[in-house]
Amino acid sequence: MSLLSHYSDLIEAGCDEAGRGCLAGPVVAAAVILKKDADYSELNDSKQLTEKKRMQLRQLIMDEALAYGIGVVTASEIDKINILNASFLAMHRALDELKLQPELLLIDGNRFNPYNKVKHICIVGGDAKYQAIAAASILAKTTRDMMMEQYDAQYPVYNWKKNKGYPTPEHKRAIAEHGTTPLHRMTFNMAIQTKIDFETI
Repeated sequence: MSLLSHYSDLIEAGCDEAGRGCLAGPVVAAAVILKKDADYSELNDSKQLTEKKRMQLRQLIMDEALAYGIGVVTASEIDKINILNASFLAMHRALDELKLQPELLLIDGNRFNPYNKVKHICIVGGDAKYQAIAAASILAKTTRDMMMEQYDAQYPVYNWKKNKGYPTPEHKRAIAEHGTTPLHRMTFNMAIQTKIDFETI
């Protein structure tokens, strides 16, 4: 799916990230270049797909894409540069991994830091509009989910296998009871984030 007809001849890379709103774990981004003549009708915003479907599409993307890259920014890096800049950095790192040089970047969202003078277009809700962004969304989310499941083995009291580091009541309660880990993002206001209304739990 090309954004505009006069960009149709350019090599497009879709970019998206996962984990921006989490209390723990990295932010992970992906960049994907799909074949121009291919139509993958099942590709959609990763949040709209089941876990099983995301994993099936993950393999399809890795098998079929002309190029893909994954970028990771750790919790400690997030604390140093803030989550917005960390999201952009994760996308840049994903783009660094591409074996093809993109000529146009399709970015999910409304802001982006320019990458190596490559033209970019920001698209709000782009993961539901453009297959390359949807593919990036799926790769980013599945990669991050697998990382959080591995971290869960180290810190099982937070149940990251289930909540993936997002601010669920269960996760907030575990922080209140057990404190934080090196994988928690300390620049997020934990005093607010961990406040729990026990009457609702």
